[in-house]
Amino acid sequence: MAGTGVFTEIVDGDQVYKYYADGEWKKSASGKSVSIVNPTTRKPQYKVQACTQEEVNKVMEAAKAAQKLWARTPLWKRAEHLHKAAAILKEHKASIAECLVKEIAKPAKDAVTEVVRSGDLVSYTAEEGVRILGEGKLLVSDSFPGNERSKYCLSSKVPLGVVLAIPPFNYPVNLAVSKIAPALIAGNSLVLKPPTQGAVAALHMIQCFHLAGFPKGLISCVTGKGSEIGDFLTMHPGVNCISFTGGDTGIAISKKAGMIPLQMELGGKDACIVLEDADLDLVASNIVKGGYSYSGQRCTAVKVVLVMESVADAIVEKVKATMAKLSVGSPEDDCDITPVVSESSANFIEGLVMDAKEKGATFCQEYRREGNLIWPLLLDHVRPDMRIAWEEPFGPVLPVIRISSVEEGIHHCNASNFGLQGCVFTRDINKAILISDAMETGTVQINSAPARGPDHFPFQGLKDSGIGSQGITNSINMMTKIKSTVINLPSPSYTMG
Repeated sequence: MAGTGVFTEIVDGDQVYKYYADGEWKKSASGKSVSIVNPTTRKPQYKVQACTQEEVNKVMEAAKAAQKLWARTPLWKRAEHLHKAAAILKEHKASIAECLVKEIAKPAKDAVTEVVRSGDLVSYTAEEGVRILGEGKLLVSDSFPGNERSKYCLSSKVPLGVVLAIPPFNYPVNLAVSKIAPALIAGNSLVLKPPTQGAVAALHMIQCFHLAGFPKGLISCVTGKGSEIGDFLTMHPGVNCISFTGGDTGIAISKKAGMIPLQMELGGKDACIVLEDADLDLVASNIVKGGYSYSGQRCTAVKVVLVMESVADAIVEKVKATMAKLSVGSPEDDCDITPVVSESSANFIEGLVMDAKEKGATFCQEYRREGNLIWPLLLDHVRPDMRIAWEEPFGPVLPVIRISSVEEGIHHCNASNFGLQGCVFTRDINKAILISDAMETGTVQINSAPARGPDHFPFQGLKDSGIGSQGITNSINMMTKIKSTVINLPSPSYTMG
């Protein structure tokens, strides 16, 4: 059960979850809390502390001090701590999954899977960190014209300092540890600002790191209103790196953050291009899996289908038949389609649907909504003048645009301001490679729906979809900088063999 057993200390007597700083669970001096609404019941489920700016300042001071000591901790010992945290995380998967079900309406099985996947990610990061951070480079000067071999350059990766991690609501545990573990193995300290929806799951996850015995002040987790501490955190002079996953807020952060490394993943409008020679059954199953898993609330969900006119009717019928098998209901019942995260999200999705209706899109199912629960909907004959053709619904609504040529599909994909992922379905690998090269996206999947993972794969976006690259190795490298030491010899020295 959430907030019980080893998690008892993270919640106070008034059932308000505490924030984590300097190795302790604390109540905010503000005396205020932030309510978390259950998307299914639409009633308050949890409360978290509303931290103050002064408390953020103290967290940053502690993080800076703890990082100096942690950077002197041997790599193997850092890895040992991470392996322990991963094991504790998996051990308490049921409690954390319960929070995910109640906070973000994630289907029960998927919630457990997220926690287990997160533990695996932490362990893999520990192993990978020991390998790549245990290596340096030796450069000699005589490889550059005009130089003798009189200088030896030793370069290695060193930590940045304090990393600020801001994960999104849809994967508040997995996309938190994907930032936390690389930061820690690289010798950084970590300040986590979880999303409001998903904050309690994140706090339970942080307790697992606490139980693993990390030094005081090295890991912190502050909760509160973005309007009060959001900008204060991202513009704080104590922050040396920001890793953010979310939406448009990331663009604002990148403009204000100053001269520090940024890792940003800001959503997508992932296109699925279907050629005439594609395996239509494979296409249909991947469109449904890619478009409607977790009610479409994934950055890597299929967001628009661009299908050749000659096979469009067949694809639409097959997709409709597969959609009919989706279960709709509560996350506790492990339904395929569960309520979207908030009423404002549901209203936004409905606005896109109504716009498409007014402009003549074909509804393959009746539009149906109860509270935050929206039944899966396929919109056919969508045109570029409809909002749904370009905007990211983050819900179980998928537009189909019929195209007369591959070039038309590529043009639509590349005209988007997003460029996260895309996919191509064809039996011709030569065509697939040519189309992949032409698509302006960070990743192109061939004959499969877009996906983030496995977690050691590079994951990045172009244009408004982000800055930098994620994936375990890339994240470790991004959270370090190169330090060089040059040895100057009094006279040239050559190895004679």
